[in-house]
Amino acid sequence: MAVEKILGIETEYGISGGPEGDPILASSLIVTAYARFARSSIRWDFDGEHPEIDARGLRGHLQFAPVVEKTVANTVLTNGARLYVDHAHPEYSAPECRTPLEATLYDVAGEEVMLEAQTQANRSLEVDDQITLYKNNSDGKGNSYGTHENYLVSREIPFSDIVRAMLPHFVSRQLLFGSGKLGAETEAGMISGPTYQLSQRSEFFEEIVGLETTMKRPVVNTRDEPHADAERFRRLHVINGDANMSQVATFVKLGSTALLLAALEEFGPSEFPSPPQDPVRAIRLFAQDLSWVDESQSTAFCEDEEGKRQSSWAYQDALWHLAQRYIDLTGGMAVAPSSEISLLMTQWRALLDGIERDPSTVADRIDWLAKYRMIAGYKERHDLGWQSPRLAAISLQYHDIRPEKSLAKRAGLHQLLSLIDSRAAMHEPPASTRAYFRGESVKRYPNEITAANWDSLVFDLGDGPLHRVPMMDPIRGTKALTEKLFLESPTARDLLDRLNG
Repeated sequence: MAVEKILGIETEYGISGGPEGDPILASSLIVTAYARFARSSIRWDFDGEHPEIDARGLRGHLQFAPVVEKTVANTVLTNGARLYVDHAHPEYSAPECRTPLEATLYDVAGEEVMLEAQTQANRSLEVDDQITLYKNNSDGKGNSYGTHENYLVSREIPFSDIVRAMLPHFVSRQLLFGSGKLGAETEAGMISGPTYQLSQRSEFFEEIVGLETTMKRPVVNTRDEPHADAERFRRLHVINGDANMSQVATFVKLGSTALLLAALEEFGPSEFPSPPQDPVRAIRLFAQDLSWVDESQSTAFCEDEEGKRQSSWAYQDALWHLAQRYIDLTGGMAVAPSSEISLLMTQWRALLDGIERDPSTVADRIDWLAKYRMIAGYKERHDLGWQSPRLAAISLQYHDIRPEKSLAKRAGLHQLLSLIDSRAAMHEPPASTRAYFRGESVKRYPNEITAANWDSLVFDLGDGPLHRVPMMDPIRGTKALTEKLFLESPTARDLLDRLNG
């Protein structure tokens, strides 16, 4: 039986500008500027952070020692999110959410947070030092930065079953959720000299399974940090996706993955399509398949482990039908309420049917397609080559978070969420998970909380030892369970007394 799915996205934003063009300094300015604006100075608690633990039961198998940057700008927001500097990028880690649509809302709220952070930081900078943020995944110079998804999964599912079941989805889903890329920038990606790719991230993957996230990236990541009760749960850390400007793409990406994980918990791996014989080759091959928009190109196929030829569309179609069987059996309530499940499956099906029959009908929902149409149209009007810097500028401008500059805002992308709701989610936590308890605590008792992380809060009342409040179950700490507690606790001491009473 599937566990209730808790999910969320963490996004490293591309950054340019800043004093002396230093990305680390610029990223720090972004985080600290928003922390001042939001009056949030609560540090991150690194206790329990173990990026070296491998879901396969291995330790110490990273090629490069994990860097836990404890001295960089790092704060916790009143909506339950984390905002910090990850290497040379500002990262917004959205709070835990109960459904794919809610997780999409808090991902979009992250765009608003970063836009406000950029505005606040630039007020103190000279014109030549102004910072610009991009919601994308590569800098065109051989560097990729991540948009990572996280899903709560039952610990009872062997990790090998997750790998076998989810590989078909992870190599093929870029057909619908890739954000598009002009050319290539890695040795592997440039072998076939692509003019355009469906995904920004796919050419950077080099292994099938592994623990790395910045070097030798695997299609399936094995980091085993559940940020919850490790005897009951695991957190599947998915690193192979792109950052989406399309709300529909984000929603269906999260929802389809959550549904398939729930189906795995219900049915086991035998109901899933056979994985590719060479998943790394498949993810790169499918990324360069432009047959959907160029009739002169042939559809890309990979061989699965049973020797059958599979296209990215065929994989996604089979997975949609598997998800539908799971819904027919259970209702899909482990992932979302029925109305949201219906919207999810309708949109997933529409993307699949549209990309096969008439891509123009889904260009308002698929990022790579919306961007491709812009680039190809400009190229034709101005008689440019695919290597033109003007096309590269268009490709980047698609991801600019400034509404007046973003080409994604001009692409007519279908909106699922209102700007009012997105801006409210900048400050208010989701009501459906423990993020509510974290966010409300940060909002109500900012001077008494000395540190916070995903599974605990540390209070300092100033007259004794620190008080750690554990939150090991992501499904508890909700508004329904704790709102009355907060209303009866005007001070942090009152809250702790009631929790300990």
